[in-house]
Amino acid sequence: MKTHVVIMAGGQGTRLFPLSTPEKPKQFLDLADKGRTLIQLTYDRFLQLDPDSVFWVVTSAAYVPIVRDQLPDIPAGNILAEPEPRNTAPCIALACWKIKSVERSANIIVTPSDAFVSRPDLYAITLKEALRFTSRRKAIVTVGIKPSEAHTGYGYIQLGPLVKGGVFKVAAFKEKPSREVAEKYLADGGYCWNAGIFVWNLRTIEKELRIFAPGIAGVMDAIAPSFNTPGEEKALGDLFPRCEKISIDYAVMEKSPDVYTIRADWPWSDLGSFAAIEAVTGKTIPQEVKDAQEAYQAAKKAK
Repeated sequence: MKTHVVIMAGGQGTRLFPLSTPEKPKQFLDLADKGRTLIQLTYDRFLQLDPDSVFWVVTSAAYVPIVRDQLPDIPAGNILAEPEPRNTAPCIALACWKIKSVERSANIIVTPSDAFVSRPDLYAITLKEALRFTSRRKAIVTVGIKPSEAHTGYGYIQLGPLVKGGVFKVAAFKEKPSREVAEKYLADGGYCWNAGIFVWNLRTIEKELRIFAPGIAGVMDAIAPSFNTPGEEKALGDLFPRCEKISIDYAVMEKSPDVYTIRADWPWSDLGSFAAIEAVTGKTIPQEVKDAQEAYQAAKKAK
């Protein structure tokens, strides 16, 4: 059974303006100072995991040319253009229904395009274990990063009972906490950062979406007959915007009884702040860049 990797690359990265702009957001920039953009580094990690993986990218229609330029080895037909952003549940559903149109049974990994992992070798070990777990049972596995600090910018996963290896049943998902609550999570030891990486079998996620997000599943059923035909773009443009705008966390993760997490103890950052970029690169962001970000955020609030 093949592994399909879905890279979500539609975000605008406005928290890092003016380095990241709506015209060229952070996933298409070399913010880790590694000579490769963040989406290229994401692709590289999965090549190390499984060179025979089938890659898909879901992105905004405006970013398709950038994706093609930065990831030329991914077939053009595997770059899915959202006609408008509808959050991660419709994005993921689109990719999974598209995969279903070419392969009835598949192991799937869904990943953000804009995080940084300094140990891709350890990353590969964790994801391989998650794939083994989901290939043999009805299960959704999330990746939970062992916290290194009381971070308030990440969502958290509360660990339930240990099931197998490093895989735990999920007790609860927690929103981004206050400093006081984050410190309690860190002291408790039973919480992980939510990396937004998901592993499942195609059959599993289709069933879960039909149960917990039937409206989105219905839209995908309506689009599916057009896949791989000249009418696909029009069908997407007409039907995809009808999807509820909702994250996969709210649509499925917090409702399904079959959600697990695999605890990972390797360095990870979503590079969602200038401080995070400085920590990874060891370089200082110029003050004028930080001032421009503050002015940008102030202008957004004033609207």
